Parts: sequence; structure tokens; C-alpha cells
Amino acid sequence: MRNPSDDTAPVRTRSAPSEADFLLKPYGGARPAAPDWFRRALAAPVRTGETTVDGAVIRWRQWGDPSKPGLLLAHGNGAHAHWWDFIAPFLAEDWNVVAPDFSGMGDSDWRESYTFSTFANEQVAVSEAAGLFDHARKPIIVAHSFGGFVAMTTAIRHGDRFAGAVVVDTHIEPPGSDRPRPPQRRNPNPVYPDVTAALARFRLAPLQPCANHFVVDYIARHSLREATADDGTNGVTWKFDPFIFSKLIAEWDKMDLTRLDTKCPIAFMRGELSELVPPAAAARMQAIQDPPIPMITIPVAYHHVMLDQPLAFVSAVRGLLAGWPHD
Repeated sequence: MRNPSDDTAPVRTRSAPSEADFLLKPYGGARPAAPDWFRRALAAPVRTGETTVDGAVIRWRQWGDPSKPGLLLAHGNGAHAHWWDFIAPFLAEDWNVVAPDFSGMGDSDWRESYTFSTFANEQVAVSEAAGLFDHARKPIIVAHSFGGFVAMTTAIRHGDRFAGAVVVDTHIEPPGSDRPRPPQRRNPNPVYPDVTAALARFRLAPLQPCANHFVVDYIARHSLREATADDGTNGVTWKFDPFIFSKLIAEWDKMDLTRLDTKCPIAFMRGELSELVPPAAAARMQAIQDPPIPMITIPVAYHHVMLDQPLAFVSAVRGLLAGWPHD
């Protein structure tokens, strides 16, 4: 349980990692043991697709029966669609599930500049190309962290095309509040000599513990691509564009999603132990709309809810979508 004395404290996250934050280093490149449910989920059939949005190729992964209602899964900053590989197969029992890579992340193209409007356009374009708008029932978005800002933007600009958006552990407050400001990188991603060296340096952002090392290992391996160092040697590096927020920060600093009306219902989820969305911030977020926006708290989860408590997260999403949004 969270200490109630923390409820009014400003949101702060650690910026300097310790050795304990490099969760995969002790494994020396070996894969941590994984449970049966995880292996079964990864073995589920998956399709891939791509479409071009404002000059950038956006790629996605898709699970389930295309004749079922659509569910769009959106990852966080610097992440990728594979974060959903062990979640989507469970949701695909009832939904046509699609998880895209945002531009500048995963296997999608990088851009010279980024805007939240462009990211929202990507969500609409992928939904169109993957057939999520073909069903009589409008699709729903489930979005984590940075993806939640995009989902809110989509709900404001294109919400008439969606049935609702579930925003997971995204700190949505006005500029000038205690909303955390994302880091701005000045240097390119490092090139490591091999996968083992890169995995030893992988850490979650914001920094947090995670007991499910098999999940962390899986997403870390899918975060890498081949690259050539400045000295000409071959190696691997992270897939994401390190300068996304340097290109986006001006819009970020003035963006206020609390003063704009969404055109579809919104629901919030948070991790009980999240430093980004503590209880006081959660209460303020609920009060953005009247009646208050639903807020579901996942016990014993930090910011990366689907990594910390993947099966509880699946159950929470299933339970919410079974009766929400209301017709």
C-alpha cells in the first residue's frame, strides 16, 4: 500500500540509475526462465502490416479474428508494439487487436519532426488500414504512458470514430503543474558490440523494479537493431529515435489536455506503486470531466503495469471493456 503522506507530494522520478536498475545484467545474455502462460501467448498467431502516414511507414502487429470489434493498443515512449505480444493474445479472444509502432519507435520510420497530431493521425490511419473501422462497433484504444497522450489527442481530434480510450498510467495535468517533463537527449543512441552488452545496459524508464525479468528480457531484445559504430565496427543499438522529445518539447510544454473535450469516453488505469500517477494526481485526473472519469488501480504495479502485473492487467482490461463504454 502507498503511504498516504505521499499523496500531496510533487511527482518525482529518479534520473540516475543504480546497478540494481540494470535488471538483465546478471544473466550475461541468457534468457530468464519464463512461465508457461507467457510462452503460450508468444506462440499465438500474429499478422503484420504497414501503411504510410505523412511520409513515414508505420508498422503494426495484429491478433485475432478480423470480424470481431477492434482494439488498438498503443505503447509508451521509446517502446514498441512487442510490449503487447504477451498481452494481446488474451484480448484477442474477444477483439480484433492491433498494436502499431509509433513513428520514431520500434520498426516504424523516423521523422524530421514529431507532433501529437501526427501521432494521432497514425492511430487513425492504422485503424483504417487494419480494418478496425470495418466493424459495426467502433474500436477502442488502450494506451500506456506516452501513448496515453496520443490517445487523448486522438479522442479530442478523432473521437467520433472510436468508442472510447483507456489511458494507462499517463500523468495528465496542465502545464505548470507537477507534471514530469520528459528528458531531452543530446547524443545519439550508443552502439554496443553485441546483444549481450546491450541487454546489460537495458533499463526501464522511468526507473523502477520489475520482478518479471523474462518480460523485460523479451522487450529488450525487440528494442535492438543492427548498427555500425563511428569506428566502422558492427554492433547493435536501440531502435527508437533519441531526439523525439527534443523535436516535440515545445508542443509538450504548452499542451493542456485537461481543457479540451474528448469526443469519446475516457477511462484511466494506474499502477498502485506508480511514481508518475500517485493517488493525488489520480484524483485530479478523474476530476477533469463531470461525472468523474473512471480510475482503475492495479495492485502491486509500478508505472509499467503490463510488465509488473500482466495477468492482472489483462483481467482489468477485460472487465472494463465488458461493460464500458456504456451505449
